[in-house]
Amino acid sequence: MSDVYFIDDESNIRLAIEQSFELEEISADFFASAEDALLAIKANGLPKVVITDICLPGISGEQLLSTILHQDADLPVILITGHGDISMAVKALQQGAYDFIEKPFAIDRLIDTTMRALEKRTLLLENQALKRSLKASQTLGPRIIGDTDSISELRDTITHIADTNADILLFGETGTGKELVARSIHEQSSRRENNFVAVNCGAVAENLIESELYGHEKGAFTGADSKRIGKFEHAQGGTLFLDEIESMPMQAQIRLLRVLQERELERVGSNELVPLDIRVIAATKVNLKQAADEGKFRADLYYRLNVVTLDLPPLSERKEDIPALFHHFLLVAAARYGKTAPALPAQDLSALVSHDWPGNVRELRNAAERFVLLGKLNQLNDEASHSNIGLSLAEQVAEFEKSTIERALIECGGSIKLTMERLNLARKTLYDKMQKYQIEKEAFKN
Repeated sequence: MSDVYFIDDESNIRLAIEQSFELEEISADFFASAEDALLAIKANGLPKVVITDICLPGISGEQLLSTILHQDADLPVILITGHGDISMAVKALQQGAYDFIEKPFAIDRLIDTTMRALEKRTLLLENQALKRSLKASQTLGPRIIGDTDSISELRDTITHIADTNADILLFGETGTGKELVARSIHEQSSRRENNFVAVNCGAVAENLIESELYGHEKGAFTGADSKRIGKFEHAQGGTLFLDEIESMPMQAQIRLLRVLQERELERVGSNELVPLDIRVIAATKVNLKQAADEGKFRADLYYRLNVVTLDLPPLSERKEDIPALFHHFLLVAAARYGKTAPALPAQDLSALVSHDWPGNVRELRNAAERFVLLGKLNQLNDEASHSNIGLSLAEQVAEFEKSTIERALIECGGSIKLTMERLNLARKTLYDKMQKYQIEKEAFKN
């Protein structure tokens, strides 16, 4: 289907516009009546832009405008008017027409207006397509990258629980991305418009943890010079993420259990109860059941947290995801340091996949940053660095293709049009490949 439908009952005008559009490479179909154009719309759907004369035999241009905008209020419709139709054209603008051009008109004026309308429509369609892609995408937000079974299962579980009020326990080794998963859950829930508040329980001094979590009143203790709102209240209506929950002191665990059960708290030094509307996501790198059995963690708190548990696999169990993750971190680092993301040689890609990554995703992210800054990988174990284990030809081709698209997007400032031209790709082909490789246009905007 062509991008533009042009309707005018004068054959000489249609022929002149057709020739001009061909020179400008504007794809268009031409119709002598609104009825013919409506039949084409019924068969093929709406084009990107409609240009119509107001005075037509049968259905008028004004009636055609009303019909089209009833189907899609955002579709640009350009009206061509005679001198006596100006007031009607102004009225049509108020009803939603994109623009009008008075006869006789300069071809350049029509082409310029058409190009602007096409650009507007294209941008709108791109935005709608990306929103649909994001909604349907298995990534469920940009932070969960990967296609291995364990990650797919994790995403499926998140789909079912994200928009519920259930508290969640995340279990995974250090560096597996527990906070990123927690943020992804928050962003997919109805709480996304409110705060996501992260607290590292292991980084708060034992004598300050209750004040940090629940707040305090002025004068509650020495140094409490003013009233303070704690992390729980700051997360009101949103999500509270308690990282390294296993490191919370036993006495603090008692109060946490009560707050989780009652969904209300008292600030330190206050007798007033503050009701809470929050979701709590806790994270741990240890087996809390075993810790509870050993008396190192309260069993009642463990069972309270263990309503829904998500296991985050270590990177060593999802090595197929390493290339996609590394390229993601490479682009993030390149943007942060104002550099162009360098290409990754095949032998380095082999070393990445072969490395055991004890520091998990966090270690991989650091390796990507070093690669951007230094142009080489280092600090990988010798076995990985000299390994002959490589990817298949298809995998190497896919990685090269993804890297090429990402570099083009960086150099074109995220412009789809410029990237299409640079890579000589059709728009649909580029979008299909971006979806395949989980490449998001917004990440490349200047």
